[in-house]
Amino acid sequence: MSNSQPNATPSVLVVEDELLVAMVVENILEDLGAGLVGPATTVGQAIGLVEAGGFGGALLDVSLGGERIDAVADALAAKGIPFIFTTGHGADALPEEHRERPILTKPFSDEDLAEALRLHVLGR
Repeated sequence: MSNSQPNATPSVLVVEDELLVAMVVENILEDLGAGLVGPATTVGQAIGLVEAGGFGGALLDVSLGGERIDAVADALAAKGIPFIFTTGHGADALPEEHRERPILTKPFSDEDLAEALRLHVLGR
């Protein structure tokens, strides 16, 4: 099954515990013609959405209320779903085995987010 039908709206899983950031991300996804799955605000919620599927990529906040995102990154990687980390803590905060993944440092501009999504998630 190909993911390249021109009429298929790509969806992106958003894992983010800051409502304001999630709202900005949603607006940018809308502008890019992509759908939003989530936002998931806890690791458990995010894992449930990963298992449910129906999206082509994800944006992962590295820390959800102090809870590390490693299990979500592992689940996405296991399914071959591309994802981008968002963090205010730099690359050191990333899960060890996912350090090669793209990262957006907070605060990021709308343009940076849109570009990262096009490059790493929507362009596939």
